[in-house]
Amino acid sequence: MTTAPADSTTRDGSTPIRVTVNDQVVTGVLWDNSTSRSLIDQLPLRLTFKDLNRVEKIGRLPRPLSMAGMPEGDDPEPNEIGYYAPSGDLVLYYGDVGYWPGIARIGQFTSDLYPIQQQDEDFTATIELDG
Repeated sequence: MTTAPADSTTRDGSTPIRVTVNDQVVTGVLWDNSTSRSLIDQLPLRLTFKDLNRVEKIGRLPRPLSMAGMPEGDDPEPNEIGYYAPSGDLVLYYGDVGYWPGIARIGQFTSDLYPIQQQDEDFTATIELDG
């Protein structure tokens, strides 16, 4: 499996990314786990997101991500990035969703999530390595 180039990986092993929505950039990092590495292998991506329950934005990935070594489920925090394995969605959390089986926490945002959270309709975003 290919991982991010060494120069794009931070000292703690996380990989900086940026999500661009309507010319606004939100930055984040992907943690070093099998699921995030699977996502990195697919970057850059242009995905269409929709709101789910006013706590998360979900976008269907073109291919499933690895869940090797990940817990059966998780309880993501607001401002985190996740993967929902049952539907194959990348998930951008801006509210508290609680524990769900099939969730893998893969990263977090490092800048204000407002450009994503404010989207009322379906929207397209570009996710790519930052650096």
